[in-house]
Amino acid sequence: MLKSKSVLIGIGGGIAAYKVCEVISFLFQAGAEVRVILTETAEQFITPLTVATLSRHQAYTDHDFWQATHGRPLHITLAEWADIFLIAPLTANTLAKLTYGLADNLLTNTVIASRCPILLAPAMNTEMWEQATVQRNWQQLQDNPRYHSLSPGTGLLACDRLGSGRMAEPREIISSLQSLLYTQGTQDLKGKRIVISGGGTREHIDPVRFLGNPSTGKMGLALAEAASERGAIVTFIHGPIAPELLPLSPGYQSIAVVSAEEMEAAILSHFFDADIMIMSAAVADVKPIDYCDYKLPKKELPTNLQLEAVTDILAKLGEQKKNHQTLVGFAAQTGEIVKPALEKLKRKNLDIIVANPVDKAKAGFGSNNNQGILINKKEEQKTINSCSKLELSHQLLDFINHWRHSKIENG
Repeated sequence: MLKSKSVLIGIGGGIAAYKVCEVISFLFQAGAEVRVILTETAEQFITPLTVATLSRHQAYTDHDFWQATHGRPLHITLAEWADIFLIAPLTANTLAKLTYGLADNLLTNTVIASRCPILLAPAMNTEMWEQATVQRNWQQLQDNPRYHSLSPGTGLLACDRLGSGRMAEPREIISSLQSLLYTQGTQDLKGKRIVISGGGTREHIDPVRFLGNPSTGKMGLALAEAASERGAIVTFIHGPIAPELLPLSPGYQSIAVVSAEEMEAAILSHFFDADIMIMSAAVADVKPIDYCDYKLPKKELPTNLQLEAVTDILAKLGEQKKNHQTLVGFAAQTGEIVKPALEKLKRKNLDIIVANPVDKAKAGFGSNNNQGILINKKEEQKTINSCSKLELSHQLLDFINHWRHSKIENG
């Protein structure tokens, strides 16, 4: 999704500028071409040498503003070169300039001269972020289709304040950049309510031992991020997920659960208002009959663990779904994947299923990549070769949209 793409980054004057270094490094390693503009105040936090070293290209500052490139102004050349434009951290000062179309430095002139999608990641002190004038400017930019936002999260700020204004984490920024490059900002799911489950469940024997699976939640999280970027109102219901995926984005609602029973309750409380339900969680099939509320001594551990079935959540949703709803499941398989996936699709009354090989390299549990075969109720198939889980998510959302539109056209 990033290979050979031209990514322009504008860095504003804020302590969060250090986070952008990780973004630049990742983009270069992923095969993107990266150019960086530093504002005058940004140079107080991060040096042009650091940025140039990470991007393997000269960093641009206001000193370069009137530098000619093949006889043309630099801001015009950069603006026409970029496939996508990231501004991070976005300061209150630059936010105000963008709101009113002001252009008094290299960064803002390049914005005015460009036509590509622009991703904004603000960062500032809580009192600054919550000022009425700042919020007014921020809301005004949301109405401009050129701008796409990563609202700041809540956490410990550099001023030692615990509150809102913390810039999005590098992982969130990278994910949003990739999604924007894929969709070009198209909001084809705007207003749609999508519930997504992800991660694995844990069925405890005692407080420290459980039956589980290797699911990390990466697939579900990628789906939540992709759907959110396309304008959906997303609820992400997840079991315990990998620590490196935290914190989760404030751009969608997230609900943490542990057991299959808890996941069932959370899903059923949101399912009936949903337009689309994507069940990517690896939910347990069985659980221990007996639970001990204290840690069992090793000598007391049962040698024959008595198990009972848990509710098949997906089958239950298939029984209760309405005609306007789209229900999507995953079939994690080894060996032959299509036949058992088709059987599952029919047996559980699904609209779409993802036949997902978990015995392939760079696929399945824990991997950053995935592959599979998308199958709908008409048995139409689309093969997705190994790609990032985010790209697979977008291709699945395209497949879902196609299915929903065909249902409308056919009455």
